[in-house]
This record gives sequence, structure tokens and C-alpha cells, in this order.
Amino acid sequence: MAQDSSRPEFWDTRFRDGVTPWDAGGVPPALKNWIGRRRGRLRVLIPGAGTGYEVRLFAEHGHDVLAIDFSDAAIEAAKRELGSLSGRVRKADFFGLQDGPFDVVYERAFLCALPRTLWSGWARRMAELVSPSGVLAGFFYLDDNPRGPPFGVSQEGLNDLLGKAFDLTESQVLPPEQSLPVFQGKEIWQVWTRQL
Repeated sequence: MAQDSSRPEFWDTRFRDGVTPWDAGGVPPALKNWIGRRRGRLRVLIPGAGTGYEVRLFAEHGHDVLAIDFSDAAIEAAKRELGSLSGRVRKADFFGLQDGPFDVVYERAFLCALPRTLWSGWARRMAELVSPSGVLAGFFYLDDNPRGPPFGVSQEGLNDLLGKAFDLTESQVLPPEQSLPVFQGKEIWQVWTRQL
């Protein structure tokens, strides 16, 4: 099995072998609640979309959503899952994406899938892709285990990565029953608002 999570082959192997412990099989309640409070039509990006369950939720609320992944197997899984909404999923590399800016970038198991050597580049791209007053919203995996994926981050680490371009405007620890076993007790919902 491929071992470098910065390579599409790593994810292709896991999707094709059914080794996807990060796949929730649906949309987290915290996201449903947050989307229900949003007004207006938003332009949304979901990087590392995997099976893409959240695409349907954003689309059903009238938002213009684009989901990307660089794994062919993940794209295939998302297209199967989304059916008529499969056109909202595209093969692309987050670090080279030319679209943007977006009102919302949704995070779930994307940052923790990336080797830590890519995190400063991830933060720079987020600052470029999120429009001023837009948000990076989603779930972050707080853990100090040096191995991964998933690669955990501390709250201080997130502050260091995002604090120059974003303000933390919402934070909520998830009840254990709302997390997958692989993330249980270490997952937090946060909203980071892009500074003007």
C-alpha cells in the first residue's frame, strides 16, 4: 500500500481497498446546523472531497458548490454517491486550483490528511482561496501524535497557521457520538473568518 499521503496513489489504494475510516457515511450534525443558519447564496469549495456527502447538503441549500480531489478513486466514489450532482465534483489539486475566491471553504479530514510539511502551504492557499469576510469552516483534528495520517494539530498550531489571515469566530468541541472512531474525542468544529 502506498505510504505518502501527499500522493494521489495513497488515496486511490485506500478507496479501492475500502480502507476509509474517515468516511462518515453522511453529513455531520454540526455542519447541518451551521448551514441552516446561513443566508444568501454562497460559493463553496470542498477540498479533499472524498465521497462528497456534503456536496448534496450545500447544493440543496442553494449554494454554488465545487468539490475537488486529486484521487481518481475518490472522484469515482463521489460521482457514484452524488448521481445527478456529480458535475459538482472535479479532479484538481488544491495547491494548484485556479478557481476562487470562495465565500466558504469546508474542512473535514483534509488538513489532517496532509503531511505536516505541507501545512504552511495549505494555510497560504486558504488565505488566497477564501474571500475577504469569507470563512474556512469545518472540523479539525486536535492531537499530538507524531504519526499519521491522520496528522493532528494543536489549537496553538492552528492559531499559528491561520492567525495571520483569519480570526477564529466560532469553536465547539464535538460530542463523542458525533465523531468517527478515528477522530473521537479529538475533533473540534471551528469557523475562521478571513480578515479584510
